[in-house]
Amino acid sequence: MLNVMMNDQEASQPKQTTTELVPLDDSKLTLPVVPIREGVLFPSTESVLTFGRVISVEAIHEAKRTKNLVVLLSQRQPNLDTPTQSDMYEVGTLAIVERTLNTEGQLNALVRGIGRVKILQFVNTQPFILAEVQRLEDIVVQDDELKALSTHLQKEFKRAVHMGKPVEFLNFMKLMSGLHDGELVDQIASTLTLETDEKQQILEMLDVKKRLQTVITYLAKEMKVLEIEKDVASKTQQKFDKNMRENVLRERVRVIQKELGELDDEEEVLLEYEDKLKKAKLPLEVRKKVQKEIKRLKQMSVNNPEAGYLRTWLDVIFELPWEKRSKGNIDLKKAQEILDKNHYGLKEVKDRIIEYIAVLQLKQQTATHSNLPTILCFVGAPGVGKTSIGKSIAESLGRKFIKVSLGGVRDEAEIRGHRRTYVGAMPGKIIVGMKQAKTMNPVFMLDEIDKIGNDFRGDPSAALLEALDPEQNKSFEDHYLDLPFDLSDVIFITTANTLETIPPALRDRLEIIRYSGYTEEEKFFIAKQHLVEKVRKANGLKPTQIAITDNDINMIIKRYTREAGVRNLERELGKVMRKVARKIAEHAEKKVVISDAVIRDYLGPEKFDPTLAEKQDEVGLATGLAWTSVGGEVLFVEVALTNGKGMIKLTGKLGDVMKESAQAALTYVQANAAKLGIKESIIQKSNIHIHVPEGAVPKDGPSAGITICTAIISAFTNRPVRREVAMTGEITLRGRVMRIGGLKEKSIAAHQAGCKYIIIPKENERDLVEIPDSVKKDIIFKPVTTMDEVVALALSPKVATLKG
Repeated sequence: MLNVMMNDQEASQPKQTTTELVPLDDSKLTLPVVPIREGVLFPSTESVLTFGRVISVEAIHEAKRTKNLVVLLSQRQPNLDTPTQSDMYEVGTLAIVERTLNTEGQLNALVRGIGRVKILQFVNTQPFILAEVQRLEDIVVQDDELKALSTHLQKEFKRAVHMGKPVEFLNFMKLMSGLHDGELVDQIASTLTLETDEKQQILEMLDVKKRLQTVITYLAKEMKVLEIEKDVASKTQQKFDKNMRENVLRERVRVIQKELGELDDEEEVLLEYEDKLKKAKLPLEVRKKVQKEIKRLKQMSVNNPEAGYLRTWLDVIFELPWEKRSKGNIDLKKAQEILDKNHYGLKEVKDRIIEYIAVLQLKQQTATHSNLPTILCFVGAPGVGKTSIGKSIAESLGRKFIKVSLGGVRDEAEIRGHRRTYVGAMPGKIIVGMKQAKTMNPVFMLDEIDKIGNDFRGDPSAALLEALDPEQNKSFEDHYLDLPFDLSDVIFITTANTLETIPPALRDRLEIIRYSGYTEEEKFFIAKQHLVEKVRKANGLKPTQIAITDNDINMIIKRYTREAGVRNLERELGKVMRKVARKIAEHAEKKVVISDAVIRDYLGPEKFDPTLAEKQDEVGLATGLAWTSVGGEVLFVEVALTNGKGMIKLTGKLGDVMKESAQAALTYVQANAAKLGIKESIIQKSNIHIHVPEGAVPKDGPSAGITICTAIISAFTNRPVRREVAMTGEITLRGRVMRIGGLKEKSIAAHQAGCKYIIIPKENERDLVEIPDSVKKDIIFKPVTTMDEVVALALSPKVATLKG
């Protein structure tokens, strides 16, 4: 394709022609000259050119007025608008102006080259260039070498076309049909991809043999490139090695991506990084490292895979906040208002959080740069508000809130990041969280810290030790960054359902704040003030479309839920709202009034009985209390006697500690049989079966000791256990009642079950201050020190009457 430009306009596809030369009367002529910015029009070829400059347009008009002849002369410097004789080459192409067409202020002309001319002198330069020129004739020496060169060029050109060189079919057929040697070499030269000075060199060659040799050389170079392209297409390696092929491919892909706007110019990227470095407020050590890496990037080839990794690393560095901090003011009164507005109850938790915020305020006022207060760890059952209270802390401090869930994390690199040497390396969860926060002092919640796993890839909990230690986290080092990052201003809060699975070293860095379960009264106010409104909006209902009373809420709480938190309560309320939404959407009703009957219709039969008061006093059945990771539970212990040899059988999936408590309780009964009014012979002739219902649920711990002992005594004395009495406490062989844990959660569970009395160890009397007032109002606590006191309180004085 001939690359000819007129006045910054591209030329159209050239067309080869074999038209005979127009006979001229004289070898010297005075003709108009048209300067060409880029490219060369060879003799025996034609092309459509676009002219815009005045001197060019006037020259074409002059040619049309005279002999239709014009001289096309290439410029040495394409950017000159008004070239002089010295700015143009001396040899040009004599051409005939076949046709012209004016379009949008420009002149298009079909021109056909007919020979070579040499500029003798410029006669005139305005309004167009007029020059005296001399015809140049080809030097042709007919011999075998010329014939061989011509045949070789024709064969090579044919092979190049077969290899994929783009040439119009009609022009190719003309070239193959037989031409004079001069015409053949000129027309093939016009199809080569050459620079203007290279084409001009061929134009100035009058010796046809030398011209053939030069064109053959250029054609051979093009065929080498065509061979590379052919190798790429067929994925074979023949003449060129792998590196050269890859370089050609990469360069072409890069050019294509750049044209599509998918790839920024490398220099622009480097300038952008340098500009970001100037604007960023980086620590001195970080700044030096970034400068070093940018310098490395400059020296790298764009085809180096490491350059991509390095750009990704620099992007992460510049996206981190470094010196940016939230400017929230600490206001204790405002913090208390936000906590009270968003959370009902949780007095102890709120008090501890206000204390924590007060310490932050004093440190801020005194400009103390010491470490932040200890790391808080909220421990409690699901649905008690651990995560939501973290958001409230961030709101009260005017800081960003970031939550990262650690449940199921088993790879240490997910916390601390991967080394940059790995493919697909990325920062750890802590650095990613800081990048999202865009500030150096967010409230950072690490959720479900008790559910971290570990395997052959390392222990993620060990990686958290540095981040959560106020003495070390000023220079936390992520493997991907490989730079110290200051976490000392971050308020870390962790949550867990249980402390059992948290490693001791990590637990030692945490201040534990326990969340006990909600009482029914607290659940009622939470539902009334928060959940009903939240669930109604979530289901697209208006306040005028549903009426739900306090009694309805209480019924759902007591008869359809039994949990420490309120998550299941929210689920049941959502189910009611969805049923209402369906009725309204089906135009069955405009407003739904919730009642007991409607609740049963929507939620099905009641799942739980309201209290234990509906049951009768039973022999050998005692009510105990247990603590679980999701709150307190009511535990029933059943004892049955059968004829035998004094054997004991334990069922109900009991743990080792609980089995030992049962053995201790039985030994106490055997040792104190006379005092308890039990005949020794009955004990020796009876097999004892102790069963704790819900056999699929594992149970363990020593706090059911007095419950088991009471059930055994009840079975042997035939005295019923009072149904409204629940108990908890560890028993010794001498009948002493030992201290237990989790009294608050156990008391709430007993209250929900409708118990009126709770027997507790005397040593736990000090813990009664933690019991909610709503529980203490309905339950009488009976502290005891010995098993004798338990028997007196728990067993009915009346012996049960045998039926049948």
